[in-house]
Amino acid sequence: MTAQSAVGTFACLVEDLADRLTTPTTPESEQGWQAQSLSQGATGIALLHIERALSGSGTWRTAHAWVRAATRCEISAADETALYLGAPAISFVLHAAETDDIQRYAAALRTLDAHVAALAHRRVDAALARIDRGERAAFAEYDLFSGLTGIGQLLLQRVPGNDALGRILDYLVRLSRPLRAEGTVLPGWWASHDPDPLLPTAGGHANFGIAHGVSGMLAFLALALRHGAVVEGHTDAVRGICGWLDAWQQDHPWGPWWPQWITREELRTGRVTQPGPLRPSWCYGTPGIARAQQIAAIATGDTPRQTRAEHALAACLSDPSQLHQMTDPGLCHGWAGLYQTAWRAAHDACTPVISTRLPHLADLMAQHAGAKHPDTGLLNGTAGLALALHTAARSTLPISGWDSCLLIN
Repeated sequence: MTAQSAVGTFACLVEDLADRLTTPTTPESEQGWQAQSLSQGATGIALLHIERALSGSGTWRTAHAWVRAATRCEISAADETALYLGAPAISFVLHAAETDDIQRYAAALRTLDAHVAALAHRRVDAALARIDRGERAAFAEYDLFSGLTGIGQLLLQRVPGNDALGRILDYLVRLSRPLRAEGTVLPGWWASHDPDPLLPTAGGHANFGIAHGVSGMLAFLALALRHGAVVEGHTDAVRGICGWLDAWQQDHPWGPWWPQWITREELRTGRVTQPGPLRPSWCYGTPGIARAQQIAAIATGDTPRQTRAEHALAACLSDPSQLHQMTDPGLCHGWAGLYQTAWRAAHDACTPVISTRLPHLADLMAQHAGAKHPDTGLLNGTAGLALALHTAARSTLPISGWDSCLLIN
């Protein structure tokens, strides 16, 4: 397949996937929070149609219809809302619709942004009180999906002048510092709970992934550094997290990899029990972790680290045994997230090692796009796959900046 014919194929696939999602079919009985879910609901699907409308390949009529579907119920700004749910999710999408400097939702955004700022302050207050009590953290406090990292990314990308952003950065700098508990030194982001109900970790765990773990904190802190949003101890926190990742890096014939998480016993022994690299997914695998380190290296001017991160990502893209584990088409665990992460990394890379692998990766993604998928949403479904294919078809920066919700830009 020639490059030109491949682009045509990707564009046709995007058109087909988007056509499946032209008319909102959210049932009236669906709870409001479901429609306001960036990962599963109408909110994430609206993001697909906004990107297409901005690029001229879709219509604003369709995009507006999905925005209306996402906001037909009262928008929640309750304490459990975050980047992927409720007022912050809606704010993210409506800001994306105005990246061409045309104010389509200005009045709504003024109200939403005020609620998001108040939410951020409340959640920082609660997080700092938890630290002062000496209790361990939880994903819902700090991570991308449900926590302050995600809210911080929204503020950084969409409302950078908000003073809540500085408080979130201060909190994450504090969270990056080691703490002593029961005679053991733990990382500040040590989670008190299991990473998965089916995978118990006695005594909690330290998560490495970009979705729920320290790589997400690193990516956000580094992105803020690149944007000039800097707080006291900021650079030290970035370098400290990079040092943690260095300490737990594992060797493999195809390149370095990192565990999904470590337990108290692994922390004690300094050895991981995960036998080797798992699927190269955005959420937990080498791609997300390597991209976070690449961003950190660029932000701190660490060219050797940048080169190592790019080679780590390129290596996992070349390993048949890792790629063979990919069975999901979506952004979180699958081909779409792998491609979009690699594309962003290639755009910033100081070497061509990643970009040379993108055509084959795009072909593999396209091969998984034909079947109909039960999930239509952004994170695991049709909308996310269509957005990554849209990137492959156009090979230009997303106009809406939709993929900033993945912490890869």
